[in-house]
Amino acid sequence: MRARFSDAAQSLPAHHLPRFPSCPASTPSTARSAHTPIHHRAQIYIALTYNHENAALAHPQPDPPQRTLARLPVLRWLSTFAPPPVAVRWPERVRACLGALVGIACTGVVMHLLLGAHPASIPLLVAPMGASAVLLFAVPASPLAQPWSIIGGNLVSATLGVICARWIPDPLIAASFAVALAITGMFALRCVHPPSGAVALTAVLGGHDIRALGFGFVVSPILLQSIALLGAALVYHALTGHRYPHANRSDAAKPKPLSPASPASFTRGDLDAVLRRQRELLDIDPDDLETLLREVQLQAYARTFTELRCADIMSNQVVSVTAHTQIKAASDILKRHRVKALPVTDAAHHLIGIVTRADLIGAAAHDATPASVTSRKSRTRRKPGKVGPNLAARRHPLLRLTIRVRRWLRRGAATPARTVEDVMTTHVHSVSAATPIAELVPLFAHHGHHHIPVLDRDRQIAGMVTQADLIAGLYRQAHQPRTSQPQQPQQHSA
Repeated sequence: MRARFSDAAQSLPAHHLPRFPSCPASTPSTARSAHTPIHHRAQIYIALTYNHENAALAHPQPDPPQRTLARLPVLRWLSTFAPPPVAVRWPERVRACLGALVGIACTGVVMHLLLGAHPASIPLLVAPMGASAVLLFAVPASPLAQPWSIIGGNLVSATLGVICARWIPDPLIAASFAVALAITGMFALRCVHPPSGAVALTAVLGGHDIRALGFGFVVSPILLQSIALLGAALVYHALTGHRYPHANRSDAAKPKPLSPASPASFTRGDLDAVLRRQRELLDIDPDDLETLLREVQLQAYARTFTELRCADIMSNQVVSVTAHTQIKAASDILKRHRVKALPVTDAAHHLIGIVTRADLIGAAAHDATPASVTSRKSRTRRKPGKVGPNLAARRHPLLRLTIRVRRWLRRGAATPARTVEDVMTTHVHSVSAATPIAELVPLFAHHGHHHIPVLDRDRQIAGMVTQADLIAGLYRQAHQPRTSQPQQPQQHSA
């Protein structure tokens, strides 16, 4: 222990040595002297450590301003009021604004045409229609913006508001009961529509003219304006290519889960069970929520296969032909290399098409068909003693000689050999070597391809991916996600 303190004291700089009245070794020369006692050097070392800690406590570093503000409970509570970023794109925002403009204008025009001869006590537009326009045009996918929500919610709220205005003399108490009963009725009839609460308030606090309408307020203006606004929304969404109303879709239109037995998959029953456990109303349609979760699941599933590229699974040794290769030669190449498709390239080795075994077999069958086939009419049975006109003419010696000469000339005529260019497919789906293998699944599944050429940076043939290569790559990625062993070159086969 004394040796450790001695070494520490010897290593201290001279200007760090403190002065102690009770310590004779208070000068640098004395502290570094070999004759200084060991316990004096230990006192110096302990004193330096003590002074360093006291200096840190006496002059603490101030916290950053943002950290100090974040520690205040009030500021943390106020920060929760900040709105989240809006994910709606600008074209959709413009479409919603124009829709509200068209909807309110159409509602006002319809009311003006219908109520032209009626007294001016009936308003052309009531304030709750503006709030309804926000839902119908800005958030049409919300369950609160569906047709039954606006019609049923406004009718129920208007009826209950008129009842409270007639039976409860105090306006404040009547308004409170009108809104509460309106919410109760909308929940019971499954037509919750937030602007309908304002309809109930309008029936109570709308003034003498509104109260004088009585139950006529339910029909005009509430029902008429609701129908006009809803009709404008239906026409506008149909013209702009937007799906409205958001009705329940059939099972065929819903996305399917990845695998019912997969732990990460879920069913509609699971989603309904979770929604039933919620203690508050969620402003999203269950079908839209299910679709969103399915797409998230597929995106997460595809992300796990982005590490493996086409260059990792493709067949490197590709056998190709040119457009001028004869069909018989191309068939021989297919048989020799035991492949089912050949990419067709030009002189620069750029892809211009693809020819499959089915294409070559069909061309060979067409070439094997004889040029002239005996007429079926000459083979039909005829009654004994009766000879058809064609058969009688063929019995003439000169005519028979002419027919034989024509057949001989037809057989000896040199028919030009057909080439791959005559039967190849020119519209070919190709991918780059850096394409993730997850992007190959739609090409094989939806487009019916069995072979997909892989191109390099110069748009030249670099390899070929088959369905077997894709399945092997998916299996390799799923079971060995961190293995990056180079794949041996192979020929693309069936």
